Amino acid sequence: MAETAKPRFTYVLDKPDNLVEMFEESVAKFGDKEWMGTKNSDKVYEWVTYRQVAKRVDNLRAGLASLGVGEGDAVGIIDNNSVAWATACFAAYGLCARYVPMYKVELPKIWKYIVEDSGVKVLFVSGEEIYDKVKDWPGEVKGLKYVIRIEGTGPGTMAGLEKTGEASPVKARYPKPDDVAGLIYTSGTTGDPKGVLLTHGNFSSNVHAVIKTLNQLDDTVRTLSFLPWAHSYGQTGELNVVMRLGGSTGFAESPQTIVDDIAVVKPNFLVAVPRVFNRIYDGLCARMNETGGLAKKLFDMGVEAGRHRRELLKEGKTSALTELKFRIADKVVFSKIRERFGGQLSQCVSSSAALSPVICEFFFDLGIPIYEAWGMTEISPAGSMNSPEAYKIGSCGRAIDKVTLHIDRSVIEDDPHGKEGELVIYGPNVMKGYHNKPEETRAAMTEDGGLRTGDRAFVDEDGFLYITGRIKEQFKLENGKFVFPVAMQEEITLLPIVEQTMIYGLNKPYTICLVFPDLNVLKPIAEKNGWPADPAEMVKVKAVHEYFTREITSHLKGKFGSYEIPKKVLVLAEGFTLQNGLLTQTFKLKRKEVLKRYQEDIDRLYSEE
Repeated sequence: MAETAKPRFTYVLDKPDNLVEMFEESVAKFGDKEWMGTKNSDKVYEWVTYRQVAKRVDNLRAGLASLGVGEGDAVGIIDNNSVAWATACFAAYGLCARYVPMYKVELPKIWKYIVEDSGVKVLFVSGEEIYDKVKDWPGEVKGLKYVIRIEGTGPGTMAGLEKTGEASPVKARYPKPDDVAGLIYTSGTTGDPKGVLLTHGNFSSNVHAVIKTLNQLDDTVRTLSFLPWAHSYGQTGELNVVMRLGGSTGFAESPQTIVDDIAVVKPNFLVAVPRVFNRIYDGLCARMNETGGLAKKLFDMGVEAGRHRRELLKEGKTSALTELKFRIADKVVFSKIRERFGGQLSQCVSSSAALSPVICEFFFDLGIPIYEAWGMTEISPAGSMNSPEAYKIGSCGRAIDKVTLHIDRSVIEDDPHGKEGELVIYGPNVMKGYHNKPEETRAAMTEDGGLRTGDRAFVDEDGFLYITGRIKEQFKLENGKFVFPVAMQEEITLLPIVEQTMIYGLNKPYTICLVFPDLNVLKPIAEKNGWPADPAEMVKVKAVHEYFTREITSHLKGKFGSYEIPKKVLVLAEGFTLQNGLLTQTFKLKRKEVLKRYQEDIDRLYSEE
């Protein structure tokens, strides 16, 4: 099918169209309000106001200027989300400099590559451990002049630099919309990481559009921050949107304390990834199963009543009995669950990967709606979103303000209905390009300014976007039939016994499934069957692999074609993590790395009769 005509656009940006003026407007309007909260050694949150942060930004901006930082220079940081992170960010912006954030949980060789590639002049680092790894770089990396410790006082520290700046103030400069605000480096699943050049117009337009979409948010918004600001999702959703609204953000102590921190911070808004909601859902179900008795019965009754309510509503019907069951469950069980999450949580946004409709529906029934969105680093990052006024569970929502979604059907050969193709996005949020990579930029951008996303998608009659897979991740079996692994992987992870999974079968007679079990759920099953408790020993037991094969096959039957359903399962003793290099920093699966690690086991499965 021929590609349909491509649109051409010009954009009139909302004001302010840069992050310096946006920050200053918020400080002027919300100066004495709490902005950021950090847990202290006594496990109590201490909050700083907009005006307090602005004072630090003014001082650090002048301090950076004293080091020679100016327009177009790069300021880097290796730190988790913090007041210091935001201070350095807006200080750099105020000099028309570029901000280059890096993850603390990263290989030093990746830090070094980013520092050199982006031309970082001043590098902020947290903690002595990181400092010791990078302190000699100014003599080794071209362009790097200073490494500044975030912690401590005196020369060579952020506090010392702020003190220097306080003595010689420097007024903020206002970047143009097309000036680069920062470089966000992609995770580098293949080759070196790519530095995505995002402008002040990219970021500011995305902030305005998100606020228009989630128009119920105001200066009372409070969120818990755990998405890394080194990624555009966290920067826009947690930092800049909340800043623009005049809301507040409490920092999670660690990924392990998120649920406990929610209870303390009491957010009314949460920006997260599906992995977080999956873990919460699995934890609730496990807790109900352990509790048993009346609580479990009421929980199950509420879940079933919620499902029945939705089915009736689709037909324009209601049921007094169903409503009664749901109200009872909500009052006795669901309300207590909401209290566990602080009692204020009223809406969430999920992106980065597809969210299971089952889990989305559960949270809606719980009274905590999740609005799924779609985005990517290269678009600052939001492209489409569901909202309280317009949502369809299972979709990624409609295009946000000033954004157009175009489906290029010319790249798809196997869609008989002619509705799917590669998603191409147009808008003021589309990146300027990849730093120092002109060929990659040309490959990603269309001649008329669109971005080829690599996502296989379609847009329905109401304008809602559905992502059906990645163009490059789909594969053919040896019989020529296409398999789209993402949807199947999402379905398999709905099984309580499964924590992570990956489907493989390129040019093979059938697919196989790599599975990392939920060890907490599997423990009583292992005890009952006499399997070893140690995961490394358990995966050697043939019966374990047969058990997972039966469970997965049964779960997928009738939902996918028989040729798609895995015929064999490889149970893994270790999950996919950041630490072992099998997940990106945004928890996306590095398929090539997984295959590299387990190729021998995969080949063995295919060789067995």
